[in-house]
Amino acid sequence: MILGAGAAGIAIAKFLISEGAKNIRLVDRHGIIYPGRKDGMNPEKEKIASIINPEKEKGELKDALKDAHVFIGVSQANLLSPEYIKLMKKDPIIFAMANPVPEIMPEVAQKVGVRIIGTGRSDYPNQINNLLAFPGVFRGALLVRAREINQEMKLSASFAIASLIEEPREDYLIPSPLDKRVVPKVAEEVAKAAIRTNVARTFKTEEEIRKELKIMLGGEEDE
Repeated sequence: MILGAGAAGIAIAKFLISEGAKNIRLVDRHGIIYPGRKDGMNPEKEKIASIINPEKEKGELKDALKDAHVFIGVSQANLLSPEYIKLMKKDPIIFAMANPVPEIMPEVAQKVGVRIIGTGRSDYPNQINNLLAFPGVFRGALLVRAREINQEMKLSASFAIASLIEEPREDYLIPSPLDKRVVPKVAEEVAKAAIRTNVARTFKTEEEIRKELKIMLGGEEDE
């Protein structure tokens, strides 16, 4: 379930759906979003309501959390209580990304059985920061003069970030924003995706992409 139905929450829902998620409950201050809801709706919420929540469930945050495996928070501080987490499936995953104070603090969440937790903060494991994506996404797009940034390019960026964690642990599921491998890896995969989906104005081979990225990002040209 996703708490927060602004631009971030709706974009996350669309992204998950594109990768096969079947049952998403999206919650705003008025409760679970469903087709035909009257309060607090707008055109974007109405569009997303038609493709999520297949059972047309209604209710509040606690209702949306019942039997959920994953909580994604892009809302406000301290909205997720330990009592609500107990409504979720065993060993739940929590991504509480409100900043600077998340929807629930990691130490509180872990006391009630949360298996994996990530936040937007640098002082806890699994920091989820858009800095992991945007430098590499834009660098890759610019490298091949892409006409747009499409879904395939976004997915390629996600998989590139994930691929850097060779031995995932509960406290190490995502690389640090300071990891120097992130930008070149994301940029390379985004550039290749742009070429693959015919939105690149400039064609480059994989070797050319890697060589130019190495120069752009402060390395030296190969002899």
